[in-house]
Amino acid sequence: MKPRIETKILNPLIGNKIPLPDYATEGAAGMDIRACIDEAVVLKARHGLIIPAGFALSIHDKNLCAILAPRSGLGIKHGIILSNNIGVIDSCYQGEIQVGLFNRSAEDFLINQGDRICQLLFMPVVQVALTVVADFSQTTVRGTGGLGHTGLA
Repeated sequence: MKPRIETKILNPLIGNKIPLPDYATEGAAGMDIRACIDEAVVLKARHGLIIPAGFALSIHDKNLCAILAPRSGLGIKHGIILSNNIGVIDSCYQGEIQVGLFNRSAEDFLINQGDRICQLLFMPVVQVALTVVADFSQTTVRGTGGLGHTGLA
């Protein structure tokens, strides 16, 4: 049985003209979030903009968070990515889901009402306590090799 996440509809377009996010297939990891806008907007080349999703979530469980992830087709084909690469929705956040998009291409991009603009995934969360030590109790093969020290191949 799937966990239940309380969802509040904030815009009457949701459920009427724009569906709530849902899984496209049984094996899908993410649900598509759609642009909850009254009319089409232009995302200018090399600019960003925030698109409302029209709903809010109440995750409740501190062991869960939601992640907004880019849609690969938008990024690869059109240069449309999330402004902050991914978005983290904490279990305690109950405001409207908003999607920051950035157009990294040289062409303007039209976003229409109901267009799929990102994916919503739910992930487990583990909170930890940091413990200051002089040396690590175990060393790894990589150790302190730094960025890129293992090469490309």
